Amino acid sequence: MTLTTPAETPVAYSDAHNAELQQKAKDHLWMHFSRQSVMESGAGVPIIVKGQGHHIWDSNGKQYIDGLSGLFTVNAGHGRKRLAEVAAKQAEELAFFPIWSYAHPNAIELADRLASYAPGDLNRVFYSTGGGEAVETAFKLAKYYWKLMGRPTKHKVISRNVAYHGTPQGALAITGIPAMKEMFEPVTPGGFRVPNTNFYRADEMSPGLGLGDNLEVFGQWAANRIEEMIQFEGPETVAAVFLEPVQNSGGCFPPPPGYFKRVREICDKYDVLLVADEVITAFGRIGNMFASTTYDIQPDMITCAKGMTSGYSPIGATIVSDRIYEPFKHGDTTFYHGYTFGGHPVSSAVALANLDIFEEERLNENVRENSPLFRKELEKLLDLPIVGDVRGAGYFFGIELVKDKGTKETFNDEESERLLRGYLSKALYEAGLYCRADDRGDPVIQLAPPLTIGPKEFAEIGEILHGVLSEAPKYM
Repeated sequence: MTLTTPAETPVAYSDAHNAELQQKAKDHLWMHFSRQSVMESGAGVPIIVKGQGHHIWDSNGKQYIDGLSGLFTVNAGHGRKRLAEVAAKQAEELAFFPIWSYAHPNAIELADRLASYAPGDLNRVFYSTGGGEAVETAFKLAKYYWKLMGRPTKHKVISRNVAYHGTPQGALAITGIPAMKEMFEPVTPGGFRVPNTNFYRADEMSPGLGLGDNLEVFGQWAANRIEEMIQFEGPETVAAVFLEPVQNSGGCFPPPPGYFKRVREICDKYDVLLVADEVITAFGRIGNMFASTTYDIQPDMITCAKGMTSGYSPIGATIVSDRIYEPFKHGDTTFYHGYTFGGHPVSSAVALANLDIFEEERLNENVRENSPLFRKELEKLLDLPIVGDVRGAGYFFGIELVKDKGTKETFNDEESERLLRGYLSKALYEAGLYCRADDRGDPVIQLAPPLTIGPKEFAEIGEILHGVLSEAPKYM
């Protein structure tokens, strides 16, 4: 089903207005994760001016499918007037007040709501303004918790290869992408990496073991590498394991059956906290408010952000178990950590209204019902020689591109540069699809559209992808 309505195409900006914006961008704007040389060269950058439902428009009046929900964020779709009105009303009533020894109704109500969705005894909500801050909070809290428990040497954290957990100094130590860290070294110490759950590359990660023939056995092998790392570093030094339910970076790696059950057993055995990083996977992306519910994960903490407000206002949160909160209930123990805008009144109001939309329009159910159809549409691309694998869950899929399908040979750095930045990113955009062509691991195309779309939109996305990928070999 499609739950959004089309909008009139906005009037295109004049050539003069476009030129003025491009010049100002070139002179003053420093974009995130972007090569500034593109603007410096005078080539200009796309300027997005409007969104409605699952569509966005640029300043030339051209329409695109938003195949990435902005950045895994606009889960309820663009142009929700209701959310804009809630924000404006709250700003008139109480635009800002901190939750430093004070509170306001929206922060209280949202904390209650989030705790009701979270699994197990995750009942305490610590606010931030985004996902990286939520991860930073969890890292600091894990270390402090063990100090309060009389075990101050437990300060190390384990995460997976190629996993992205944010860019603040602490979160960067958990991020498993060396190329994103080397220019900032020395980073916060204590981060260690284990294999991820990319079943397509199982035999490369475990040569000679034949694990690529059995998903469940591969999952147990991958989980056991966490135990191996804990033993190697010493259980008395490891504070927490940070894992996304479905790993984003590298191209959407779902957990094999039994993987998280085994991880939980390992964490319990060695007194290590388990943190589910749900900055992307929470709020319907996998079909439940939390993917921890989808996969029956029992974490000690959940980090979340993005879809909580569908991007209409910044917010993040770290949701904590009763066990971790317990030492803070007594005496003068204080968690000396916080953010000016954490639990912001406007953001909290928008989050509550956004979650109302989720429930009223059954967005989680829409994802669960239609995800198999989305997968089926994308798997048609496996007929193309450049497509090696299609994987993911919910409305969150990755398409891995290969140089040789039979051997699974990937592209070298130069080839990947030509393929992704020289051709695919531009070609997909020109064809009317905004998504991500990424090579932080092996080259992939990532899709995470708004949760409101259905079979009609799947077909449109599939048609664009098929056309562009069919032409890709010509540019190699």
